[in-house]
Amino acid sequence: MSVIDFKALEEAPLAHDPFDHVLVPGLINSDALQAANEDFPTIKRAGSFPTSHLRCGPGFTALLAALEGPEFAAAMGEKLGMQLTSKPTMVTVRGRARPTDGQIHIDSSGKLVTVLLYMNPSWEEPGGQLRLLRSPDNLDDYAVEVPPDEGTLLAFPCIPNAWHGHHPFDGERRTIQLNWVTSQRYKLREQVRHKISAFFKNFSG
Repeated sequence: MSVIDFKALEEAPLAHDPFDHVLVPGLINSDALQAANEDFPTIKRAGSFPTSHLRCGPGFTALLAALEGPEFAAAMGEKLGMQLTSKPTMVTVRGRARPTDGQIHIDSSGKLVTVLLYMNPSWEEPGGQLRLLRSPDNLDDYAVEVPPDEGTLLAFPCIPNAWHGHHPFDGERRTIQLNWVTSQRYKLREQVRHKISAFFKNFSG
């Protein structure tokens, strides 16, 4: 059985308000999701960590391999109307959120598509639910709010009006972020930046 439910992705609508995005609850099959969550790396500090700085068990590694595989790139590219199969991928992982996270932003222009896969049990908190925004300065002017429930995927092109953010939350908030990026050069530069950041996070901890 495939790790990813490609039929669910195929059947999910491409929404356009406030910008193009696809939201797929239950994208990962239940056995693979359980295995990935059991093997989710231990992350004690807030921030994004490259997978090279994390100890990942086989269930989590299998999920990452499926997300970075050509079949998923082709399916997501078809959904978004983009050519992704030849583009480099970059993955970071978050295990915790801090009160300063979630400020309104758009993603770097070096990123083509952002995919967020949430790995949390049923989410009851008002904070930490990502909002897709119509403007860059009002967190309450949103079209969609996404609870970070396990197995829920959100994907969107990294375009100039793709504003997003969430109300503060302090605690465990598991997220896998996959990006297709413009070039190998951009990927290498970002990997160096994340490694330096991860070093100082671990050092300060």
